[in-house]
Amino acid sequence: VQLQASGGGLVQPGGSLRLSCAASGSIFRIDDMGWYRQAPGKQRELVASITIRGGTVYTDSVKGRFTISRDNAKNTVYLQMNSLKPEDTAVYYCKAYITSNSVTYPYWGQGTLVTVSS
Repeated sequence: VQLQASGGGLVQPGGSLRLSCAASGSIFRIDDMGWYRQAPGKQRELVASITIRGGTVYTDSVKGRFTISRDNAKNTVYLQMNSLKPEDTAVYYCKAYITSNSVTYPYWGQGTLVTVSS
């Protein structure tokens, strides 16, 4: 089982990006999925998470600007990021609780860099 994240890049303040994270391998079930970020010199923090039924949680600093969604048929989670700010600059990681071979384990993607700068 692995998670492959994509969609990062350089964007100007006020711009938008959409991150994607696809799970592959021998997957029986995917429960909670989420996005975390880690800025230079800071701890990794939760940005947003989504349950298998679509319930969402956001950190306060991104509410109203970011939207998390998932496509269960494609084993993929998305993060639509609008009105980006320089303080959103970070490496973004996806995480998913995946059941494979009767074992549930939290898997992490490899990280994708988002840089917000003019």
